[in-house]
Amino acid sequence: MKKLFVASLILSLSGAVYAAEPTAQQNKMKTCNADAAGKKGDERKAFMKECLSAKPAAEAPKMTQQDKMKKCNADATGKKGDERKAFMKECLSNK
Repeated sequence: MKKLFVASLILSLSGAVYAAEPTAQQNKMKTCNADAAGKKGDERKAFMKECLSAKPAAEAPKMTQQDKMKKCNADATGKKGDERKAFMKECLSNK
């Protein structure tokens, strides 16, 4: 009996932790639901179908290491020696 209680306690706690963070789909559903306020019947159904099937906006592509090097080099113009070295290190390590 004690083992069953401990097992059920562990499962319920792990479920609570999992449920605490909504997934991307849950967030999308929440947003679409809010946007569909005032719509009814077939209009709402069609709107929800379109909204939920829409692809998220593409994120800006990350800068490649080569592009980052070019930008940092251009920004370091006029710096020399240790000052340039420190600037380049900081610039290239930024994400």
